[in-house]
Amino acid sequence: MISFLAAPSRVAIVFGTMMTAVTLSTVIAAPGDSNIIVVRDLSGRVGPIIGSALACDNIARPRVRDIADKFQAVIQHASPVDAERDSLTRILDRYVADGRNAVASGKLGCAAAERQLSELEQSLAGQRPQSAASPSPSLDDASRPGTAPAPAAPSAATAAASSPPASPGAVHGITDREIRFGMVMPFSGSIKETARLYKLGIDAAFNVANDAGGTNGRMLRLIGADDGYEPTRTVDAMKQLSEREQVFGYVGNIGTATAASAIPYALERRMLFFAAYTGSNLVRRNPPDRYVFNYRPSYAEETDALVRYLVKRRKLQPRQIVVFAQDDSYGDAGFAGVVNAFRALGVNANAVQRLNYPRNTVEVDDAVNRLRAQRVPFKAVIMVAATRAAAKFIEKTHDLFPDMIYGNISAVSGSALAHELLLLGPRYTNGVIVTQAAPAVAGYSTLVLEYKSALARYFPGELPDYTSLEGYIAASVLVRALKQTGPQLDTEKLIDNLESIRDLDLGIGALLNFGRAEHQASHKIWGTALDETGTYQAIELD
Repeated sequence: MISFLAAPSRVAIVFGTMMTAVTLSTVIAAPGDSNIIVVRDLSGRVGPIIGSALACDNIARPRVRDIADKFQAVIQHASPVDAERDSLTRILDRYVADGRNAVASGKLGCAAAERQLSELEQSLAGQRPQSAASPSPSLDDASRPGTAPAPAAPSAATAAASSPPASPGAVHGITDREIRFGMVMPFSGSIKETARLYKLGIDAAFNVANDAGGTNGRMLRLIGADDGYEPTRTVDAMKQLSEREQVFGYVGNIGTATAASAIPYALERRMLFFAAYTGSNLVRRNPPDRYVFNYRPSYAEETDALVRYLVKRRKLQPRQIVVFAQDDSYGDAGFAGVVNAFRALGVNANAVQRLNYPRNTVEVDDAVNRLRAQRVPFKAVIMVAATRAAAKFIEKTHDLFPDMIYGNISAVSGSALAHELLLLGPRYTNGVIVTQAAPAVAGYSTLVLEYKSALARYFPGELPDYTSLEGYIAASVLVRALKQTGPQLDTEKLIDNLESIRDLDLGIGALLNFGRAEHQASHKIWGTALDETGTYQAIELD
C-alpha cells in the first residue's frame, strides 16, 4: 500500500476534478460502471492516506475528516444505487485500514503521513472550478485520453492511467474469449515435482470449466514462469507474467520465501494473489491483505495438529520432540507453530530444539550430527522441509533411531516423499506421517471422484495425489467466484464475490468460507501415515 501514498498530487488530479463536479452540482457523467471503477481506483489511493493520518496523534482530526467527507460525497454521487454506494464505502474502509497498518507496522512514519496528507490537501486546493461556460469534466471524461481534468493537470493521460478501462475486454488479462492467470513456480530446483503437481491440479480444474463453456463464456488459461524456488528471481518472474503475458492475476504461486517477494508486487498493482502453496503468515495478515486469498490451512495449524497428535495420541513428552526445518521463512513459520503449540501445553518454548538445513539443498549432515549429539532421547521429529531434504534426513537417521516418528506438514508433497522413500526401501516408510490440506485421494467424496475423472481425461497416466488434489480444490473455488461475478469482470468485483462465499460445499467433507476478515477458506487438516507399500492411510490426529 505504500506505493499508493507516493504521489498524492497525481491522486488529486482525478479526485479534485470529481470534487469540482460535486461542488458545482453538475452531473458526474451518467452514473454507471465507469464511475464506480474510477472511485474504486481512487479508494486505493486516498484511503491509505486517510488511514495513515488517522494513526498519527500529531495530525489534527478535522484535516483528515475534511478529506474523508469529500470522498464520501464523491461516493454518494458515483451511483444512485444504495448497494453500490455501500460497496464503495466498504472498499474505502479497507484501504483506510491498510494506511493505519502501514503506520502501526513501522512501514510508514508519521512525518511521511503528514507530508502525504499535506500534499493531497494542497493539490485539492489548487483545483479551481471552471467557468459556467466550460462545464466540469465528468468521471467518464477523467478516464478518457485527451481530456484535461483541470487547468493544473499535466495531462489527461495521468487520469486515464489511474483507472482501468470500463470495457470488460480492456481489463488487464481479460479478453472477450479468455482470462489469463499467472503462476510463479519452481520448474527447476529442489521442489519442482511439488510445483508440477500443484499446477497439474489447477490445470485440471480449469480444463473442466473450459469444457463446460468457461466462466461466462471466457476460457481460463494458466501461464507459468520459473523462479527456481529462489526469491531473488521471483519478482522478475512476476513481471514477466504481468507485463509480457498480461495476466489478470496470480494463482498457485509456490513457496514461502518467494511469496515475501511476490506479494508486495501483486499488492502494489492490486492484482489477485490466490491460493499460494504456502501456509506462512505472510499470506495471512490480520486484517487480511485485500488481494491475497488462501485455500489451505496455515503451517501453524498443521504443526499444532502434529504436536497435539504426538502428545495426546502417541503419549510423548514435549521434550522428546525435535524440529527439523528449512533455514528460511518457510522453516521459521513451521517452527513458530510448534513453539506456539508447546506454549499452549504449558511447556517452556525455549526448550524446543531446532535442526536446520539450507533452502534448495539436501545438505542435512549438520542437522543429523546435531541430533546424534543430543543427550535427550528424541522419539519424534516435526519436519518443515522440502521433499528431497526430508527424504535424505529420514534416510540418514532411520537406522540410528529406528522407532522415530517423522511428522511432516503437507508442503513436503506426500506422494513425492513416498516415492523417494520407496526407492530407499520399504522400511524407510515406517513411522512417516504427513498432514494434508485435502481429503483422502483414495476416498469417494464428490469432489475427489470429479478430480479423478478429470485426471483420467486430461492427464492420463497421472496418479491421484494430495498436492494436485489441493490445486484442483483451490482452482474450483476460484472458478465458482469467477462465475458468480458475471461477465462484467474486474478485480474489485471478483474480490467482493470471493469475500461473499459462505459455507461452500464442494464435496470434500468440510465447508469453505471467506469474508472481509477471513481470507483462508479451509482450516481442516487430514492426517495420513505411510504404510510399507508407499500408500497413505488415514489416521485420526485428535
